[in-house]
Amino acid sequence: MAEIKNIVVLYGGSSSEREVSLKSGKGINHSLLEIGLESSLKDFSDIKNLQSLAEYDLVFIALHGFEGESGRLQKELDNLNIRYTGSSSIACMNTWNKSSFKKILEENAISTPRGFSVERLDASMESPFAIFYNKHNTAIEKMFLKPVEDGSSIDIFEINSDNDLTNSINKSINPDRPFIFEEAIKNREFTVTILNNQCLPILEIITQNSFYDYDAKYISNDTQLLEADLCKEDKERINDLSLRAYKETGCSGWGRVDILQDTDEQFYILEINTVPGMTSHSCVPRSAALAGFSYNDLVEQIIKDAAK
Repeated sequence: MAEIKNIVVLYGGSSSEREVSLKSGKGINHSLLEIGLESSLKDFSDIKNLQSLAEYDLVFIALHGFEGESGRLQKELDNLNIRYTGSSSIACMNTWNKSSFKKILEENAISTPRGFSVERLDASMESPFAIFYNKHNTAIEKMFLKPVEDGSSIDIFEINSDNDLTNSINKSINPDRPFIFEEAIKNREFTVTILNNQCLPILEIITQNSFYDYDAKYISNDTQLLEADLCKEDKERINDLSLRAYKETGCSGWGRVDILQDTDEQFYILEINTVPGMTSHSCVPRSAALAGFSYNDLVEQIIKDAAK
């Protein structure tokens, strides 16, 4: 890591995840300074020209949402030959778009909740339950509605009836964009942090909310992130599934894989986050701590991978 001395932490931005990114960036910057590296914080919203980042040895991407996870930033940094943390532009593109992500999983026989996508939300559209039945020949009682491209469980709604769709459209921050309807798999929810192609201890997410939404992730003190109480076989199944999804989408460096388990004890990949949160409420630092890594150790490992 000798050649990595001067780092810029890219955070903030204008996405719906700005506030989370600000917290992540500040934590990472503080850690880098404690480690003994030169570190600067830069709000993505204030950057006029990415070429200005070339003066640094490394860009630590702590930018959540489309600006930091869609792959566009990584592609521009690649074109400028600027080194950065985390996954490549292609991997980010593969995981950011939920429709593309599901297609990759399905093509590789990796279990994921079934669903369908629409170009925009429209109150006059056919019943989503009817569409799901026609597509999958299965009747379901509940589904989740979420943007094809967004994160931190923002603009996600639980759909139990056609009336819920109308209410969701009225509450959506932007209904005029692609959305995906996904079958609800409700039993247990887990998350796996992958660091340098190794799975850290599995966490089980326990929340009082109907699902792990923005409030549960970053605000509520009732959310519990516990080391998963699973048999050895189930831990191996989860880790294998996570690594397969991680590798098939081209991810590298670090990331977080979210997994659901149904009442038949089958596991399903929900999503991969290529720039996970690094706040006091975040899963990645909690999982790292169970593996014996301090926050500083975690940041240093991410830096070492980027320096390869």
